Amino acid sequence: MIRLVEVGPRDGLQNEKTILSTEDKFQFISSLVESGLKSIEVTSFVKAPAIPQMADATELFTKIKNELSDRGVSFPCLVPNLKGYETAKALGVKEIAIFTATSDSFTKKNINATIEESFERMKEVVEAAKNDGVMVRGYVSTAFGCPYEGAMDVKKLLSVTKKLFNLGVYEVSVGDTIGVAVPQQVRSFIRVLKTEFPIGKLAMHFHDTRGMALTNIYASLEEGITTFDSSAGGLGGCPYAKGATGNVATEDVWYLLHSQGLDTGIDISKLAAASQFILEKINRPTESKFLRAYLNTGKI
Repeated sequence: MIRLVEVGPRDGLQNEKTILSTEDKFQFISSLVESGLKSIEVTSFVKAPAIPQMADATELFTKIKNELSDRGVSFPCLVPNLKGYETAKALGVKEIAIFTATSDSFTKKNINATIEESFERMKEVVEAAKNDGVMVRGYVSTAFGCPYEGAMDVKKLLSVTKKLFNLGVYEVSVGDTIGVAVPQQVRSFIRVLKTEFPIGKLAMHFHDTRGMALTNIYASLEEGITTFDSSAGGLGGCPYAKGATGNVATEDVWYLLHSQGLDTGIDISKLAAASQFILEKINRPTESKFLRAYLNTGKI
């Protein structure tokens, strides 16, 4: 089975201008659970002025824990530092995500720190999480290209990924933050990563800025990747990467996988309903070509 990590409620909504109510977010997440998704990144514990869309993290996660904790679904949360982790841990968060990049320029814009400084912050977070039995996933942004530094060398990705695994993360998600990757590059980068790390501990996170996300996912599949991040309806972008459009749509990834006879455990009609609900709340059309066709025709 292919594992999809749904990032719409966090990575998707963090870049939207509309500030949604906690109840609307919860309804969205509940609908995603109903669709069969088993890993849904729900929020981030960041300073409200930095990303106001995530200001209700405590209230939202409390509601999720109280009403959805028995559904067999993982609800990871992004944490930027030890203070964020301590808040998450006190609420009962069982999985967190930490993040860095291959570009110093990007990390400085994102968290006002160099890559090395980001690892100093993450080290204390991961040590605390390991002591508490909390799972940790790692993100690497700008793996293929940076809005400030241009094309990235695979050696930088290899170095950062190695440092994340040495910290103790169980998986590293390799991110094409600005959607510049192409299949040949994706294949070559994955082949380098496979020489150092088990393929089952790597995930891919593509943005569809230039319409290449699905072809990059197909290339990744052929290289043995079985975990992909995606966002319902194609929500999102990046607050620190000008012009970066949404994550690849979960519906489009589902259709690609479905066409290849690969199981995701997802009920596409319920996923489509979840996306339609949230898109209406933020008052914008979907970026997903499959979802648009499905909603218009009712056919797969």
